[in-house]
Amino acid sequence: MNRNSIIAVALALLFVVAVAIFNPRKPAPPAPAMEEPTVPGPEPKPAPAPVVEPVPPAPSVPEPPIEQAPPLPALDDSDAEVLGALTDALGRGAVDGFLIPDQVVRKGVVTMDNLPGEIVATRIRAIRPTGGGFQVSVNDGRFTLSPDNYARYEAFVRMVKSIDVDQATAVYARYYPLLQEAYEELGYPSRQFNDRVIQVIDDLLGAPEPRPPIDLVRPRALYQFADPDLEALSAGQKVLVRMGPDNARVIKVKLREIRQALVDRSRTLATG
Repeated sequence: MNRNSIIAVALALLFVVAVAIFNPRKPAPPAPAMEEPTVPGPEPKPAPAPVVEPVPPAPSVPEPPIEQAPPLPALDDSDAEVLGALTDALGRGAVDGFLIPDQVVRKGVVTMDNLPGEIVATRIRAIRPTGGGFQVSVNDGRFTLSPDNYARYEAFVRMVKSIDVDQATAVYARYYPLLQEAYEELGYPSRQFNDRVIQVIDDLLGAPEPRPPIDLVRPRALYQFADPDLEALSAGQKVLVRMGPDNARVIKVKLREIRQALVDRSRTLATG
């Protein structure tokens, strides 16, 4: 129970990318052909062919060219560009305060894939540890999750709440090929990483919101939830419970917005 926040990795991964998606423009439908009027009367003589004078083309306002995104870096060399994109999207303070600037894409993908499981190894963490230790209240031998523990996540939650979802998902789309490449390295050559992201978000949204105080037990070195149903939650769901109901609701609101944006853009992501 004293593991540092891993939900941060999942959320940061959604914003680990850069540049807007340029949706293809649909050509305007052709104008309907105009029918030549018919002149009633008995057997009209064919009119002589009209003399057609050349007409200069009408002036038009050209559409601005669609900007072409520059080529992506190789996955092994992507940290500098990805961190730069994150800085543009989230700000220097958020990047320096929360991210570990090493193998950001690979670590983020591995963590995202592991969140619905039982544990996430700290060695693949892309986010710096949450400040302070795990806070527990003790009263007459009863261990409960301390409200002071919730405060450890407040700075991160404020950052998440301020994120512009359109910008974040556009950034995600820019680097999606790198995310997909890292996902395939895990042994999923025929699966789309975006589908996995949606699954992970759904798992996080399914996290319960138990009413405090939340009882804990300490059978060994680490604390566990006393409620077997809570202890059986996925790694990502446990973090949402540990950060407290108010913080968890803020995270869930943003996750729902992100989920909808990713579903809306799924075709674009799949086709590159």
